[in-house]
Amino acid sequence: MRILVVDDDDIVTEILENVLTQFGHQVTSARSGREALELMRSGAYRLVILDWEMEGMSGIELCRHIRQRYSSSYVYIIMLTVRRGTQNIVEGLNAGADDFISKPFEPQELGVRIRAGARILSLDSRELTIFSLAKLAESRDQETGAHLERIREYSQLIASHLSRQDKYRNQLDGEYVQLIYMTSPLHDIGKVGIPDRILLKPGPLTPEEFEIMKQHTVIGSKTLEAAVDVHPEAKFLCMARDIARSHHERFDGTGYPDGLAGENIPLCGRIVCLADVYDALTTRRVYKKAYSHEKTRDMILEDIGSHFDPDVVRAFLENENRFVQIHDRFVAREEFEAMSLLQAQAKFMPELLTAPEFFPERVVPAGSSVS
Repeated sequence: MRILVVDDDDIVTEILENVLTQFGHQVTSARSGREALELMRSGAYRLVILDWEMEGMSGIELCRHIRQRYSSSYVYIIMLTVRRGTQNIVEGLNAGADDFISKPFEPQELGVRIRAGARILSLDSRELTIFSLAKLAESRDQETGAHLERIREYSQLIASHLSRQDKYRNQLDGEYVQLIYMTSPLHDIGKVGIPDRILLKPGPLTPEEFEIMKQHTVIGSKTLEAAVDVHPEAKFLCMARDIARSHHERFDGTGYPDGLAGENIPLCGRIVCLADVYDALTTRRVYKKAYSHEKTRDMILEDIGSHFDPDVVRAFLENENRFVQIHDRFVAREEFEAMSLLQAQAKFMPELLTAPEFFPERVVPAGSSVS
């Protein structure tokens, strides 16, 4: 688990880092409440251990800020304190703390309380539900492989970068970054309503077929809008709806389904648009070979300001090495899984080990394009 430790005492911080690392956790430390809130913008931390007594922003104030800002995905807060008594406990609980540990703390007690927090966090099953729903839609198209996993990591990377830019600081925070990670896999949920003869067609689509394919944006957004009507307070459903409808809009207004332009396109849609295109270009599909990162980058740069939001493209360029790392990690995983499958099959059909037609290269049909 990734844990954020917040304490202005260097000695206590070092002890916590050592203990938590020995327990197998990834630890990041902040020396003040302000620094902690800045780190929280990444959306990477679900469990926070903080000191009650800190100069500047106290642990109580930090608790309140966390509870006010991060409501889409629960953050479990353990407070370190030398204070005793019912009044202090009530004050801490009212501020949003989930648990308390007395200073000086016992490592084993800390480990038990962290495990208790992890069990609470595991009850938050929205991400699993969302991803399972997205996988259901993807199951009709086996060519996309780990598409959903890559899309959410690319989208999170872009959103996290933008959240640190002055222009977006009031629009993007840790909650937004976590939401886009959770909901971006639903971008193509509307494809469940597209006929197989079009969705699974191996060659290029006719103009009439493409018009039908474009309706997946409308189908997906209407489906999610129905859920929003029942649960209007659910921010993740609102973002999922916006992504489903707008991820094929273009910055110059020539996209679909609504022909939105510029900042009239929801920011989440502009982010997922680039993530989706990057993944489509860099992975093999039935109608095309995988393009290199360099060629894909050049194609994206050619469409800056026309297809893509320039700010989103700049975020991509600032993080292109991490895009490559994400892509390569999933390629290695898929190759390992494919080889494991081949070896399992070879136990029954040894001729597969020398079959040159295994993993055949696909021919790109004339006129094909990335959807």
